Amino acid sequence: MARVTEDQILAALKVVEDPDKGQDIVSLGMVSGLVVKDGNVGFAIEVDPKRGPQLEPLRQAAEKAVDALPGVLSVTAVLTAHRPGGQGGSGQAQPAPQTAQPRAQAAAGGPQARPAQNTQKTLVPGIKSIIAVASGKGGVGKSTTAINLALALKASGLTVGILDADIYGPSLPRMMGISGRPTTEDGKTLKPLERFGIKCMSIGFLVPEDSPTIWRGPMVMSALEQMLRDVLWGELDVLVVDMPPGTGDAQLTMSQRVPLAGAVIVSTPQDIALLDARKGLNMFRKVDVPVLGIIENMSYFLCPSCGERSDIFGHGGARDEAERIGVDFLGEVPLHMDIRETSDAGNPIVVSAPDSPHSVAYKGIADKVWSKVGSGETGSRAAPNIVFN
Repeated sequence: MARVTEDQILAALKVVEDPDKGQDIVSLGMVSGLVVKDGNVGFAIEVDPKRGPQLEPLRQAAEKAVDALPGVLSVTAVLTAHRPGGQGGSGQAQPAPQTAQPRAQAAAGGPQARPAQNTQKTLVPGIKSIIAVASGKGGVGKSTTAINLALALKASGLTVGILDADIYGPSLPRMMGISGRPTTEDGKTLKPLERFGIKCMSIGFLVPEDSPTIWRGPMVMSALEQMLRDVLWGELDVLVVDMPPGTGDAQLTMSQRVPLAGAVIVSTPQDIALLDARKGLNMFRKVDVPVLGIIENMSYFLCPSCGERSDIFGHGGARDEAERIGVDFLGEVPLHMDIRETSDAGNPIVVSAPDSPHSVAYKGIADKVWSKVGSGETGSRAAPNIVFN
């Protein structure tokens, strides 16, 4: 397959004209942040923030021009806006209203995200509810929780899919015991792989397990959108999204582009994990995503030999935190070898030992989550847009 170059991309973009200025966007210096990796292309188009809402056709035209090049597998163009220097800005690019993908703001006192009305279409028609399973940090068992939660929802009679949105550390293929690659019939959409009656999609199906994903933000956002938009999910009651840890581009992309029914926060009991969980929870609140509740994972340890209980990471911290900040406590799951072993073997405990106390715990959590989502308690919600002031 031909390998596309930056020069070819810029040449293709020279046919795209700014409708108000009558010149192409390359000559006007509007193209920035161009990234090319293995046929995946991402770039930004810098515009006046006041014009952002009207320039969606320009963005689409730029994507179409690049997508026509041989060797291009995917394209993501985003609109960003330069603040005028006289308005207290340094000329630093900021996302344009209605269309731009947000960047994480790390500096204290920096711009704050707020929800705004958005009219974007849902990327995944046919899916009734989308639930994000998230954590403020890695290592708390979020993926194990997401997969067992999805299986517990399936066990209750729902039609379920699961999307592994952790581009840098996909674990769904191993935990679900799935190998192989998705197929396509039309060359445009992928058929998700399926096991235990659940439709599954992960970047891990498309790259070797031991191969690192070395992508920048625009490419990650493009991959996430394609795994939602260009996959034949069909009719689902619920899609569970295993989010990457933290509060970066991927989390904000999902919050902005997808009408999430709610988010579930996973944490361990100790203070440092709860601190990060609080950051994740507050991120969802800022972008107007309902927080369904907190799960305390690795809540305690029962010795398999003597039965003695040990609170290795403390106990009850997540319950106390949920009460303190006014969200529901969904349940606790112990630290147990059976959960780890079944996940590593690709036979999660909810299906390999459905009557075990651990599976009962996951099913109880699933019932609480679905009682909120299925009843419409979270409300119908359009995907919010991120606006930076």
